[in-house]
Amino acid sequence: MKLTSQKAFEEWQALLSEREKGASGVRRVRICAGTGCLANGSAQVKAAFEAEAIRHGLSIPLEFAAESTGCHGFCERGPLVVLQPGEIFYEKVKPEDVREIFEKTVLRGEIVPRLQYRDPNTKQPARTSAEIPFYARQHRLVLNRCGEVDPFEIEAAVSRGAYRGLARAFSLEPERIVSMIKDSGLRGRGGGGFPTGVKWESARKAPGRHRFVLANGDEGDPGAFMDRSLMEGDPHSVLEGMIIGAYAVGARKGFIYVRAEYPLAVKALQQAIRQAKERGLLGRDILGTGFDFDLEICRGGGAFVCGESTALMASIEGRAGEPRVKYIRSTERGLWNCPTVLNNVETWANVPHIVLNGPEWFRSMGTEKSPGTKIFSLVGKVKNSGLVEIPMGTTLRTMIEDIGGGVLKNRAFKAVQTGGPSGGCLPADALDLPVDFDALTASGSMMGSGGMIVMDERTCMVDVARYFVDFLAEESCGKCTPCREGLKALQRLLHKLCSGRGEAGDGKRLGEIGSALADTALCGLGQTAPNPVLSVLRYFPGEIAEHEAEHFCRAGVCKGMYWPRIDPAKCVGCGACKKACAAGAIRGEPRAAHVIERAHCVTCGACLEACPFSAITAVRREEPE
Repeated sequence: MKLTSQKAFEEWQALLSEREKGASGVRRVRICAGTGCLANGSAQVKAAFEAEAIRHGLSIPLEFAAESTGCHGFCERGPLVVLQPGEIFYEKVKPEDVREIFEKTVLRGEIVPRLQYRDPNTKQPARTSAEIPFYARQHRLVLNRCGEVDPFEIEAAVSRGAYRGLARAFSLEPERIVSMIKDSGLRGRGGGGFPTGVKWESARKAPGRHRFVLANGDEGDPGAFMDRSLMEGDPHSVLEGMIIGAYAVGARKGFIYVRAEYPLAVKALQQAIRQAKERGLLGRDILGTGFDFDLEICRGGGAFVCGESTALMASIEGRAGEPRVKYIRSTERGLWNCPTVLNNVETWANVPHIVLNGPEWFRSMGTEKSPGTKIFSLVGKVKNSGLVEIPMGTTLRTMIEDIGGGVLKNRAFKAVQTGGPSGGCLPADALDLPVDFDALTASGSMMGSGGMIVMDERTCMVDVARYFVDFLAEESCGKCTPCREGLKALQRLLHKLCSGRGEAGDGKRLGEIGSALADTALCGLGQTAPNPVLSVLRYFPGEIAEHEAEHFCRAGVCKGMYWPRIDPAKCVGCGACKKACAAGAIRGEPRAAHVIERAHCVTCGACLEACPFSAITAVRREEPE
């Protein structure tokens, strides 16, 4: 059924909402079908639930429904299932667990304790997700439908509010919509933080017959999966935002640029586009308004540099993905030299909420200069890792200690890297820093697209800088000399320092090269590339100095630059280090202090990682055994 008017859409949306309310008494289970949970067997879990329903003679979907949804966010604990009635939350569910869940929880309303989430600190079980700090401290605005609806069914999204913002937008003048986005203070969620409304206003006023709107889903940061999860879990939110944006700036064509490594996101977007066209929400004469707009998916080849706006547009045009000098903005001459609006997929997903609820409502969240919420992927040495959405201005401490549950194995927190490979590493002193665009930039890091990697005392900060510079040197397009040669120079110095060949002045040279690169690189990616190095120099100068002058790695990461030593006062003789040592360098009897024989030790660090009592430390090689 193709909808030919706004009234027809409103009637359809009301019908779907009533149908959803009428089915509230149906026993159902929502099963996470995000990439992480699928990899752990959630599709088999769903099949097992359906088989159990049939075995018990329940009609599907009238008496029981097993629904695949987008990412629930708590990726580390997957596969995740939520059962109704009661919103009962189970983690790490396997197909062989389903029969017990069905017979106890679905049929009798009893809890299966072994599948409940237990707080890693208090060990208390949680019945629902609302009782879990990981969820309770979040504000899921953009992710409000992820984990709730089937991303491949437009009816499910519409019943939960999708396209209501679009229907409202068509009752407003385009200039009014641009003004609303500008007044809301929405800033680009892809990392740059540029005011979205200003960008739209510039594109609308630019001369030219054709205009384009683009969505950047080319998420290339190590450890980042925010955009992927949004596209997989709620593709209609991205489409709706882009249609509103196209109407506001006068575009008739749009592209969604997605990494080819995201096949599930591509599949979800393709289905969403197809269904939106069938319903008259996309294509010619949308909802009978006379407005035409079409969307196309463009798959990127996996180049990190194509996350940069002009490189992305060059790739869509079929040229090599290389940045250009921005003496003329893309809003004036972008894709095929036409005025172009490019926003990150998360930015687009915010738009319907602003149009529906108003700019003042949006500004009630976050901070004055960074309103709204932001999605982060919280990963690394943290107890609760996954997808997190918080109001701007939330502190790093809240993110890591409250939502994340603290550092794994109760080790000491050392640093958090924000903003992807071009971000900075912030120390423990920065834990009370508010997470917003300006505060992070002032601290020597950046918001980036939303990656957040937690590091503990077993992390070598020089090695971290080396890792990210290795990545960036590999991904540099090589077009400009500062980035091409500067990153290689940083790479050589960091490899020297991490292999015990550091020389006096290496740290100073790192700072000089990094500063020159930041000042002279062609594009934003090159200009921010030295951030990992410069932030380590700023906050962890002692580790740089130790690697340079003493050839010592206090974290016990860089091979040949330390000896592991067991403290007999702390060692309980559990044997964990002995089992982990592939070189057979550890001797000792059970429940007695162990000893490391340096003649056999290869300084792999396995014992340091394995010891549950922090009884093993890295010492300088000149220190006695």
